[in-house]
Amino acid sequence: MAKRQNVSSGTVWEDIVGYSRTVRVGNQVFVSGTTATDDDGNVVGNNEYDQSKFILEKIERSLHTVGAEMRHVVRVIMYVTDANQWEGVGKAHKEFFDDIRPVSTLVEVSALIGDPYLVEISVDAVIHDDE
Repeated sequence: MAKRQNVSSGTVWEDIVGYSRTVRVGNQVFVSGTTATDDDGNVVGNNEYDQSKFILEKIERSLHTVGAEMRHVVRVIMYVTDANQWEGVGKAHKEFFDDIRPVSTLVEVSALIGDPYLVEISVDAVIHDDE
């Protein structure tokens, strides 16, 4: 039976809502919906590209905490408040995943957790040794 590893990023929301930033079970890794919030609770970036890039960097750090890398990502789900602004999100996505090519979904939602948030991203990864 695979051991479960929960990793917290230390934000207050994890305790309030009851979730982990990252969960690894065996060779599978799941990173929860991530926004462009820095360690001090400030929103980083005022456009979709800047927020997406910051989020993907944050996700990359989270993957590393459980021994995974971006090359292990198999699914990306991106939530945006304005699908017409998809190009900024897509540009950041391509910078991180151009050669990896995970399955990806972009969904427009009516709102995220606060007004300054334009993007939220979650990923699933499978750690593999075939590279």
